[in-house]
Amino acid sequence: MIEGILFWVIFLSLCFSTLSILITIYRCLKGPTASDRVQALDVLGINIIAAVAVFSVFLRTTAFFEVILLIGILSFIGTIAFARFIERGIVIERKHLD
Repeated sequence: MIEGILFWVIFLSLCFSTLSILITIYRCLKGPTASDRVQALDVLGINIIAAVAVFSVFLRTTAFFEVILLIGILSFIGTIAFARFIERGIVIERKHLD
């Protein structure tokens, strides 16, 4: 475990990350427009990545690097899908054979 002042710095950063995630979840649920919700989901992904990275430093392990990469990829794909839905009304375009 980490000793001294470094422990408290990491502990406080995890607390502030948790607070930031909770505030962002509130914005995802109560956003006035759909674009505000998409932006909040993008920020939520970034905050979760930061929290997992700080937690990885706290545990002194590299086991969570794959999790960070996976969350980043899923966050990007989700943001693109929601943006396409807002812009066009559909996510996947299908061509009809008429």
